[in-house]
Amino acid sequence: MNTPRSIVLRAAGTNCEFETKRALELSGSDCEIMHIAKLLQEPQRLDEVELIVIAGGFSYGDDVAAGRVFGLELRRNLADRLQAFVARGGLVLGICNGFQVLVDTGLLGLGEHGEREFALTGNASNHYECRWVTLKSEACACPWLVADEIWPTPIAHAEGQLCIPDADALARLEARGQIALRYVNQDGSSADGAYPANPNGSVQDIAGLCDPTGRVLGLMPHPERNLTPWNHPRWNRLGERSEGEGLAFYRRMVEVARNGASNHATAAVS
Repeated sequence: MNTPRSIVLRAAGTNCEFETKRALELSGSDCEIMHIAKLLQEPQRLDEVELIVIAGGFSYGDDVAAGRVFGLELRRNLADRLQAFVARGGLVLGICNGFQVLVDTGLLGLGEHGEREFALTGNASNHYECRWVTLKSEACACPWLVADEIWPTPIAHAEGQLCIPDADALARLEARGQIALRYVNQDGSSADGAYPANPNGSVQDIAGLCDPTGRVLGLMPHPERNLTPWNHPRWNRLGERSEGEGLAFYRRMVEVARNGASNHATAAVS
C-alpha cells in the first residue's frame, strides 16, 4: 500500500504547522514541513508529493491583508506548477490563513473573465473569534467530505467573513459544487446568518469552498485542533468518542490522496 506524501507549507508567521503535520501523520501520510523559500528554490519537490497543506497562522503578520503576501508569492512564482499538480490529481488544503492564501492564488477558481468571485474580509463582529463552532459538510465536489455530516471544530480568525459579489456568482459556485462547508447550530439546523453560530457573517453561512475539481479545499475552521476526544472543552458531555472529528476529516483526505497516488504510479509505469 502506497504511503501518501505531503508537504505542510509555512511562511513567517505561520503557527499551526506542527498540529497539521501531526494530523497528517496520524492519518497515514509521510509529511514534511517546508518553508515557502525552500519550495521556491526547489519547485520540483511538488512532483514528489500527493498532498499540499497551507497551514494556519498569520503569514507575514497579515500586515497587508490576511494571506495576501503568501498568496502573491505562490501566484507569481508557482502558479503553473500548482495548477499542474492539481491537474495530475494532487490535493491542496488551505486552513484559516491557508484559506485566505488560496483565495489569492486563484486555485479555488475564477470567474468567466478571470476575476475573483469571492473574498475573505473582517469578521462582522469586528473582533477576533476564538472558540468552537459546528460545521455541516455539504454535497459538493470535494471527495473526502461526507454530505450532511455535523461536526464540531475550533475557529481562530479575525478575517473570515466570506463575501460574494452577487447572486449570480453565488449560483455559479452552487452549480459547480464548490460550497463545501457551512456553519450551523449545534443541533445541525441552519444558522440563518445569526451570530454566534455563524461567527463571522459569511454569506449563506459558508465556512469552506472547494474548486470545481474538488481537489482544492479551503476552510476557516481548524480540524487539526480536534484530533482526540479530549480536545473538545465539553468532551465529557458528548458521549462515547474514540477520536476527535477532525481526525476523520484528515484520514479521508489522506485516503483520497493514497488512491490518487496509486493511479498516478500506475499511469507512470504504463
